[in-house]
Amino acid sequence: MWTCKNLWKKLAPLARSSSTLCRQNARGVVLNNERRLPLVPQAHMSSGTPGSGGDNNLYYLLVGATCVGGGFYAYRTIKGDKERYQERINEIASRPNKVVPEQLITEVPGEQAAETPQEIAPVTEDAPAETPEITPIVEEVSPEVAAVEQEDPPTTPEAEIAPEPVVGPAPEESVGTPDADPVVDSEAALVARSVSEEAVEQPSEPALSEPSVEPSPVEVTEEPPAPVVESEPTPVAESLPAETAEPQTETESAAEPATVAPAEVPAPTPVEFPSHAPYLLIGGGTASFAAARSIRARDPGARVLIITDEPDLPYMRPPLSKELWFSDDPSVVDTLRFKQWNGKERSIYFQPPSFYVSPQDLEKVENGGVAVLTGKKVVHMDVRGNKVTLSDNTEISYDKCLIATGGVPRNLQVIERAGEEVTKRTTLFRKVEDFKALDKVSRDTKSITIIGGGFLGSELACALGRRSADSDLEVIQMFPEKGNMGKVLPEYLSNWTTAKVKSEGVTIITEALVKAVSFKDGKVEIKLKDGRVVKTDHIVAAVGLEPSVELAKSAGLEVDSDFGGFRVNAELQARSNIWVAGDAACFYDIRLGRRRVEHHDHAVVSGRLAGENMTGANKPYWHQSMFWSDLGPDVGYEAIGIVDSSLPTVGVFAKATAKDTPKAATEKSGTGIRSESETEGTASSPVASSTPEPPPVPEQKDNYGKGVIFYLRDKVVVGIILWNVFNRMPVARKIIKDGEEHADLNEVAKLFNIHED
Repeated sequence: MWTCKNLWKKLAPLARSSSTLCRQNARGVVLNNERRLPLVPQAHMSSGTPGSGGDNNLYYLLVGATCVGGGFYAYRTIKGDKERYQERINEIASRPNKVVPEQLITEVPGEQAAETPQEIAPVTEDAPAETPEITPIVEEVSPEVAAVEQEDPPTTPEAEIAPEPVVGPAPEESVGTPDADPVVDSEAALVARSVSEEAVEQPSEPALSEPSVEPSPVEVTEEPPAPVVESEPTPVAESLPAETAEPQTETESAAEPATVAPAEVPAPTPVEFPSHAPYLLIGGGTASFAAARSIRARDPGARVLIITDEPDLPYMRPPLSKELWFSDDPSVVDTLRFKQWNGKERSIYFQPPSFYVSPQDLEKVENGGVAVLTGKKVVHMDVRGNKVTLSDNTEISYDKCLIATGGVPRNLQVIERAGEEVTKRTTLFRKVEDFKALDKVSRDTKSITIIGGGFLGSELACALGRRSADSDLEVIQMFPEKGNMGKVLPEYLSNWTTAKVKSEGVTIITEALVKAVSFKDGKVEIKLKDGRVVKTDHIVAAVGLEPSVELAKSAGLEVDSDFGGFRVNAELQARSNIWVAGDAACFYDIRLGRRRVEHHDHAVVSGRLAGENMTGANKPYWHQSMFWSDLGPDVGYEAIGIVDSSLPTVGVFAKATAKDTPKAATEKSGTGIRSESETEGTASSPVASSTPEPPPVPEQKDNYGKGVIFYLRDKVVVGIILWNVFNRMPVARKIIKDGEEHADLNEVAKLFNIHED
């Protein structure tokens, strides 16, 4: 073979030159109509007399020899490869005949199944070269086994329970064998998958083979009397039993996981949650629940999966800063049940656990259902592949998806830079665990400072101030405005609200701009820009909400640069099969322009509409959502539209009665979450009261019992606040929707019946 190759290397240049001559001669033949080839070029290839033909004969001889040698070389190479391949195939095919009888596996129940592969292994690797290593192990223990073989059969359940006694007689031999074991293990791993199925299907063949006799001593070696060896191997038994039997176990243990492991690794995924959801809702808040309920109403067989990073089922957030703080039940932190202003008790959860389907059963239930996957966060969206990735790298595909991720509380940069001691003494109020944490802090500390004068800050200030009446708790509220809710209410009403909060036992610090925060002498020290210093035990930062838009980057969704949140169209769509609802949605209002709203009613209505559109409704979002805030059971208001204290306002007030309180409103409506009833109302044309207009009510200085505040832009009403006026929101919504100018807003105020007793 090598001779042919060397010969070819020497003759290759001559062959190439000859082939060139042949091509030239062939062309000449064609051009000269098959005339005899001229021999003139032969002078270049011959060393003999010009015109002689000996050089042509030599050329033909060399080319022929080269072809024969190349063909022979290719034949030998292909034949050798084929023989080696056939030998390997024969070797693999012969392996199943050496496996221990299947009955050794089937007769071992329960826990013995884990150890049986270790006993069968030697037969699988019973190659002639390795037999001498296996035999000494059997012979060393055989003297103790001889008597036992005559009494008991080798395959008994009791024999599998005590593998430790084998460790005592052969610890040194088991330590010496690992050198050969890795070779056996690696070889077995190559063949394990191809052999395992064949071995299971042909149990009769190994039962008749000779090697099946060898495992019986190994089986018996595990049954010597425990007292003989227990004292010595006990300390080593936990670490060496696998090593002692390594020559007999490695191959089978490698082959066995090859058939079992693939079934065990992916098993948790379908058990914990489905791999596909027709309707996937990201976020476990009000918007997601409203969407799920709407989807099921239009598609009774729908399968809806809600994914939330919170550990709780969907719940309503407003009671966390309102009614829960006024409960007399000491276990309210655990039960999360509270009494509404009307005295009725309810839970913050929308539905009990029995309402939902378990995630693992979502694909199996006959009529579909709603499942909630708690404690999981979606970290990536593949909008082209219609799938999401969770924080544990699990992927779930979907047909239609709703993003209702809400938002996260903002924090002050001075607090974030203040260090760990200040950070762990700061609460960003948003979730159930925040309520529980702040409740505990209010009982264990002496001073709490609330930074922020908006809805949340004022509600928490009133709630904690009411609690301070029964304890030594000091409650401080500071904000940069001149009064509570100064960005929303006109100045006169903001001042009245501030006085109301003070009456609850809260110390108010207005026009406070935080410059620095530090921790000194066991206290949190807050320095203001005007030089004032406030020392406290705990801080509650209530300075707004930041929409959660982390998925925008991976999903390729647009985020509004002015208002934040995902930009959506009139149908709340961000993509063809992706919708957004709740606090994270930046939508276009046909009357008020592009907006983003962070209130409960908006979450209810937008979630409901998104759910309808996910089932094919294609409805535009025209609804004007409302919001409400209660400063205890006696003072509350509802608002709709754009309520901004920088806009011109017109307020019409009247004397309040016992019916004009949040408590009375809930008694009449039967629910503490007023938007649940208000959003169901139809915006019909407002009708003024038929009651004759009462005589003008004398103005009461700084006493705003009840009334209506109109917010104007270009002489058109764009926002309305109903101050202690309840169940009139459909009227306010209709006024804003009409978008008309009103010459006398006192006449418009009559539509709300504020002068009725």
